Amino acid sequence: MGKELDTMQDTVQELFSFIESSPSVFHVIENMRKMLDAEGYEQLLESASWKLKEGGKYYVIRNGSSLIAFRLTRTDYRGFQMIASHSDSPTFKIKENPEMDVEGAYVKLNVEKYGGMLMAPWFDRPLSVAGRVLVKESGRIVSRLVNIDRDLLVIPNLAIHMNREVNDGYQYNVQKDLLPLYGMNQEKGTFMKQIAEAAGVRKEDIAGQDLYLYSRAKGSVWGAQEEFISIGKLDDLQCAFASLKGFLASENGESVPVYCVFDNEEVGSSTRQGAASTFLQDTLIRINEGVGRSDGEYRRSLAASFMLSADNAHAMHPNYVEKTCPTNRPKLNGGIVVKYSANQKYTTDGAAAALFADLCERAGVPFQTFHNRSDMPGGSTLGNLSGNQVAVKCVDIGLAQLAMHSPYETAGAEDTDSLVRVSKVFFESAVTETAYGILEI
Repeated sequence: MGKELDTMQDTVQELFSFIESSPSVFHVIENMRKMLDAEGYEQLLESASWKLKEGGKYYVIRNGSSLIAFRLTRTDYRGFQMIASHSDSPTFKIKENPEMDVEGAYVKLNVEKYGGMLMAPWFDRPLSVAGRVLVKESGRIVSRLVNIDRDLLVIPNLAIHMNREVNDGYQYNVQKDLLPLYGMNQEKGTFMKQIAEAAGVRKEDIAGQDLYLYSRAKGSVWGAQEEFISIGKLDDLQCAFASLKGFLASENGESVPVYCVFDNEEVGSSTRQGAASTFLQDTLIRINEGVGRSDGEYRRSLAASFMLSADNAHAMHPNYVEKTCPTNRPKLNGGIVVKYSANQKYTTDGAAAALFADLCERAGVPFQTFHNRSDMPGGSTLGNLSGNQVAVKCVDIGLAQLAMHSPYETAGAEDTDSLVRVSKVFFESAVTETAYGILEI
């Protein structure tokens, strides 16, 4: 037990370090790129020809915010073992020309909402700005990551004396209520200078930018027995990190392990780098072409493929038990959550669930189930969107959490390590339909 506890604690601290060094989707992918590089993976460009070899380890990035990594374990592989998660989280995007004068006294920044979020927790906490700038260099446009790594902004609440109904329910207006305070009036005209300085470029060389707010709050381990963890972006960096750890730790099997991270899940995935795009399909087809397999062999490999759509799940809330399904109530530290929806908002069916249960048993990790209340609509996630391009067996899973879409979310301290372990077993496996209605792992 002592060794398992140490491993769990190490995994939590690694997760915190990963999230704290990933203030934007572009930093998420850059940190993944560094982890893959350290393990000998080679970056491929979509615009270049791919020279693949048996035993090769590769990854490809689209838009700087989505990534697919794979190992060509063998050229006669059975299928693809895929885990998909997402890199983005709800936040605020900095608008163009963001500075706004306030009565000649203050400067605030103009922002717009990205994704569905809990707005109230964004108030009265240290914030900063991160993302990327596109810079003109010697006739080229070059992407540069930027992070103003200090407490820069706050969205101040209006005092209770001036908004006495706020605790009785208040409808926030982003354009009115959620604009962050940047500085006194003498700082007008300096925001993009600060961005340029943080990026190490000249302001006049910046041709474009994708900049976002992020919370500066650090990760915390807490609870009576330190059984809980809290930090921003657990949805979905907890799954993205854990599945990458499992991917890197896995041994080669009979199928090609494929690790996928898509952007823009929080706004519908309908972008060229989202789960609904052709990014995964394009990559799998190029793998098939790269080893000289036919179109027919590609289709047979899809029939022998399996995907885990890994996106965090709602835990039963201690103050709102009635909001959960009467018979399916995931709890923190209860293991991997398998998500179901009769209307296929989640892709899980009985066959996929049975396969995943077998994988959990092999990995020695618990699992639990989630349904929405029958009278409450739920959201959708990656699996049913990517399935429109690459139709494979799929199960929707996640890790249980509280305060989803808050800038400071809560999960179980044990669950990240559970997903690392089952991801490792999953990537080492292969799925075969040996006869009609008969599946083997």
